[in-house]
Amino acid sequence: MVVWTSAWLHGAAASDDVLDALQTWAEAQEVRAADEDLAARLELPGPDDTPAGPALLLAALRKAGASNGELVLPIPGDARGLGGSSPFAKLAMRTGEAVVLPNAGLGLVPERVAEGILRWTVFGVGELPPFEHLPIGEAEHGMASAMREAATALIELGVAKQRPGVREEIAATVASRPAPDWPADVPQRTLRILQRAAEVEAILWVATDDSPGGALSASAIRARTDALRPLFDAVRAARRASVAEMVRVLSERATRS
Repeated sequence: MVVWTSAWLHGAAASDDVLDALQTWAEAQEVRAADEDLAARLELPGPDDTPAGPALLLAALRKAGASNGELVLPIPGDARGLGGSSPFAKLAMRTGEAVVLPNAGLGLVPERVAEGILRWTVFGVGELPPFEHLPIGEAEHGMASAMREAATALIELGVAKQRPGVREEIAATVASRPAPDWPADVPQRTLRILQRAAEVEAILWVATDDSPGGALSASAIRARTDALRPLFDAVRAARRASVAEMVRVLSERATRS
């Protein structure tokens, strides 16, 4: 959503391309505003109305003066990008992801409300603290370093044990994730980093699965969690940095053309 809407707002993608790309995450997308005042301002359905399709969301973003979007990936203990306690922040924390459009003062949060249906709730968020810029190279290096440190720590703790079929589990986890299309002008390096982040995330989920052969004692689980937390954080940082770099490149190319 962040990359495609930013591309569309800068004239680097057609609206039909955006709508087609969104179907990668769910066959049906629906949109509503979080409150009646915002619904009236953006000409969107309110919280008690029947949700609209995503085409109406694009029109609302244009109407609100949106430009570049930013990806937020909050977790308990890390609410950066949410701006404190608010209905937007609470829902974003619960779902683990959100889109912020600073120029428009809007936040979008996706929720799976049924099989094959993704609902986007639009919030007015006002002025949020600026995002900390993380260069794409630094994010890539951070993820690689965190992988090495996590592997070493798990070996030293004795919780990095092999179990049959682990490669197949990782491959299946990667294959189960959406494989979205991207606008034509996004940098290939960012796509490679996103793919690597998806692979590392799959390894992490398999590593934290307490199937036979995993770490089952309470102390081992705590040690494993502490060892893997920096890698989880590095994966999130790599995803945010890759998306931010895509948006930056699309914006600059649109400005030059």
